[in-house]
Amino acid sequence: MAVPGSNTILLLALTITVIQALTPSHYLTQRDVERLKSSLNQPFSNLETAFYSILGLSKLGAQVPDVKQACTFIKSNLDPNSLDSLFYAAQSSQVLSGCEISISNETKDLLHAAVSEDSSVSQIYHAVGALNGFGLPLASQEALGALTARLSKEETVLATIQALQTASYLSQQADLRGIVEEIEDLVARLDDLGGVYLQFEEGLEPTALFVAATYQLSDHVGTEPPFKEDQVIQLVNAVFSKKNFNSLSEAFSVAAAAAAFSQNRYHLPLVIVAEGSASVSHQQPVLRLQVSNVMSQPLAQASVMLERAKSSSTKNTVLQQTAFTPSGDHFDLNFMNAKPASGYYDFSINIEGDSRYIANVVELKVKVSTEVGITNVDLSTVDKDQSIAPKTTRVTYPAKGKGSFTVDSHQNFALSFQLVDVNTGAELTPHQTFVRLHNQKTGQEVVFVAEPDSKNIYKFELDTSERKNEFDSASGTYTLYLIIGDATLENPILWNVADVIIKFPEEDAPSTILSKNLFTPKQEIQHLFREPEKRPPTVVSNTFTALILSPLLLLFILWIRLGANISNFTFAPSTIIFHLGHAAMLGLMYVYWTQLNMFQTLKYLAILGTITFLAGNRMLAYKAVKRIAAEQSSRLAKYRTLRVENVKANRQSKGTIRSRGQVTSPGSEIRRAGSGVKQRQQTGSEDRSTGDQDQVAKATSGTLESGVRLLSQEQHSSSTRRKKENLKT
Repeated sequence: MAVPGSNTILLLALTITVIQALTPSHYLTQRDVERLKSSLNQPFSNLETAFYSILGLSKLGAQVPDVKQACTFIKSNLDPNSLDSLFYAAQSSQVLSGCEISISNETKDLLHAAVSEDSSVSQIYHAVGALNGFGLPLASQEALGALTARLSKEETVLATIQALQTASYLSQQADLRGIVEEIEDLVARLDDLGGVYLQFEEGLEPTALFVAATYQLSDHVGTEPPFKEDQVIQLVNAVFSKKNFNSLSEAFSVAAAAAAFSQNRYHLPLVIVAEGSASVSHQQPVLRLQVSNVMSQPLAQASVMLERAKSSSTKNTVLQQTAFTPSGDHFDLNFMNAKPASGYYDFSINIEGDSRYIANVVELKVKVSTEVGITNVDLSTVDKDQSIAPKTTRVTYPAKGKGSFTVDSHQNFALSFQLVDVNTGAELTPHQTFVRLHNQKTGQEVVFVAEPDSKNIYKFELDTSERKNEFDSASGTYTLYLIIGDATLENPILWNVADVIIKFPEEDAPSTILSKNLFTPKQEIQHLFREPEKRPPTVVSNTFTALILSPLLLLFILWIRLGANISNFTFAPSTIIFHLGHAAMLGLMYVYWTQLNMFQTLKYLAILGTITFLAGNRMLAYKAVKRIAAEQSSRLAKYRTLRVENVKANRQSKGTIRSRGQVTSPGSEIRRAGSGVKQRQQTGSEDRSTGDQDQVAKATSGTLESGVRLLSQEQHSSSTRRKKENLKT
């Protein structure tokens, strides 16, 4: 029967579809369990790896290959002064049969002393676990008090999980309610990923250890864990979504979680899968299901009931309240006894037998397959003006029609047929029904869709005048194929029905006929590139080359005539490397033009450029330091010259003052003439002496000021030049 196109495409990809939210999408198949065992069965490198291997295999119902050798390894590597070593040894020896380890009184005292508020949660967990593994007495209430006090200081996810594991070792008489309440806090810290996964931010290992610790403590205290059904399924999906493990501890955590999901007293998630494909037919009428836990261990004690089987297309119920028959580890149902039509059916299945079952109501999509037959196949040629009676030929599947049928622009070609169920005789309407015409000469193909009428009779009619564009008006002999297909058909059909000669008007015939076969390679595209332009004559090329090189020749001539100034060139390593690097980059440009590609050139240019840059920076820095030192020496020499000139000027000024003092001395002779004249003479001499001293001081001050201004101007210009040179560098 026909189903909607979008549904058919989806159902081709998934034969069995779980549409119930409360159904695990990830679990451990038999192959996954064997892979997990292989990951755990590793050589021991220390007591920690031995612990993970021994206990991990025991969770999966297996054991290490050599128990005695494992016990010997534990005893030989035990460190009586290490809490971790004692914990791993005690727990591992407890699993191995016949492996007893004796410890000293000092070790016992060490373990009891570790159960205190001063120890970390991890140390308390290892100490309590070691005491439990060795079968030593323990004050559970005191240990609980120390654990509770320490847990209030350590609120990490791992510390809380270790507290749950520690509490499962304590006596049931102890008040463990405070630790049990931590489970709800951890559930609140889980991240919900799209309603499918539920896990801690820390990753897979803490999530799996949390599952194992929760069910271990719940079984110990007799309290159901605070998990909702959908949360249990989300935890199952999160724990078993990963099939390959990064470490031995991660593999151990998954094994511990698998054992907890399969062997606890409260929740037992179910996995319902069909053996093979969820498909039945008249040749294989039995639908076989397997009901198992998350480790693919069959649950033979379960009872499986089909609540209803409803057609996906018509929504009609064809079967309800029918029990599956137990058959070993499987459950069988002969669905074909209900005589369903071909198509898809929605099964609602309920599994009972244990109150712990979770995900025990599932919806499965089941396919009913059949075989298709073709009947009443008629080929006809009908005259358009109906002046000639139609010519009809009956063809029987799978034989090919005898002779050929000729059709021109004045006639129509028709094909009609019916599709039936070979087993029941019921009419079928498959999803894919095509008519293909294949040109025997050119390979051209034209495909049409055959549609059923109200009586489910398929008809196809070809009007050559209207369909000539689809054939490119290419006349010739065409092979007529009938294609029948559907996801529910066991025998899809490709039938060569007959040969049809189609004639189009000659004026419409194309000059060239190209094949339209979709499954043949297309013709190669021949691209003609433009012819390159003619190169100029050799004389012209050589002339332009000479003109380009002439400035270089002129440079050499001027150097010879006038001389080259290389006084500033130094033979320092940085100078030599800089010039060699610059020359190498110019040579690289030539090699790029002749041999290298762009990427190779950039690689070499990066190396040469880096070396040249560093050498050039060093060279310019050296030149700048040398030039600044020379300028400072020049300014110092000018300053010394100015000082010498100032000293000379001062000396000359003092000599002038002395000479003027000697000229005024003859005034003493006038003193004889009278005291009034003497008074006026001395006053006039002092005034002249004071005026000469002021003139000398002003001259000396002006000379010094001009020298200072000259020095400041030179320092300012030197500072400006140094800044510019630093910027250039």
